[in-house]
Amino acid sequence: MKKNIRLILLLELLLFIVVFLVLVTNITPRGLHNISNFIDIPSFLIIMLILIPGLIIMGEWKDFIKSFSVGIKDFNLLELKNIILAVDAAQKLTIYAALFSIISSAIIILIKLSTNSQLIGPNLAVCFLSGFYAIIIEFLLLPLRLNAERKMNEEMDFEDESI
Repeated sequence: MKKNIRLILLLELLLFIVVFLVLVTNITPRGLHNISNFIDIPSFLIIMLILIPGLIIMGEWKDFIKSFSVGIKDFNLLELKNIILAVDAAQKLTIYAALFSIISSAIIILIKLSTNSQLIGPNLAVCFLSGFYAIIIEFLLLPLRLNAERKMNEEMDFEDESI
């Protein structure tokens, strides 16, 4: 049975959005008006500007793109192993990029703490958005890795049976 990883990712993203909307609308008194508090383009860009060039520099970009086709196209064992390594690299780069962004933002907040201490709460909230974005990206990368590992195990079982 071939599983369409793109459909799985879409359904997983939809699940995440529904759970997020339920939490935001039920916990906060302003409801959907607070969604804008979860949007910070610079934090997201920092993660992407470390993730994508990092994969390209390491030579993993093509294998990472192939991870979206596992289960749709056929890959040999070596290709599947390379895909798993590329997704693993993407996971690590995402975490390191988020940590870099959080620590950089925290340093800037601490430097400016003496000028206006009333803004520490909103500034810290923006600081932690990088971690939030990293969790979302990891949430989407995990099925890519699991799908490639499952496919590799199936290929290894198939080769064992044919011997």
